[in-house]
Amino acid sequence: MKNKENPLSPHIQIYSWHISSLVSIVHRITGVINIITLTLICLWISTILLGTENYEIIRNFLISFFGKFLIIGITWSFSFQILSEIRHLFWDFGYGFDLKISKLTGALVILGSFILTLIIYFLGTGLFE
Repeated sequence: MKNKENPLSPHIQIYSWHISSLVSIVHRITGVINIITLTLICLWISTILLGTENYEIIRNFLISFFGKFLIIGITWSFSFQILSEIRHLFWDFGYGFDLKISKLTGALVILGSFILTLIIYFLGTGLFE
């Protein structure tokens, strides 16, 4: 006897997103992005063995507008991952499981990652010198 009126749980129409689930999903995505990024950086540096011309091709791409946008995105990804890992470290010690604290730390991770990215960007452009 199946009841056709009840939706499957959690149904997309009744499921409400929580900040902890959002931070968890983005944490996993940024982890994959970061490992791919580190692999590509290692490959880029190893192109020096093939000659400086190959290295310069990638370098010229990275100083273009799209390359700078990519670098800012990668910086945000690393910033988010670092702050989320600090949050997980506190969880490992048994702190921050309260719903109110969990929502607060999730919001701090999201907001802090953007602030940290801006700080790193301005340090890189020499604005604070």
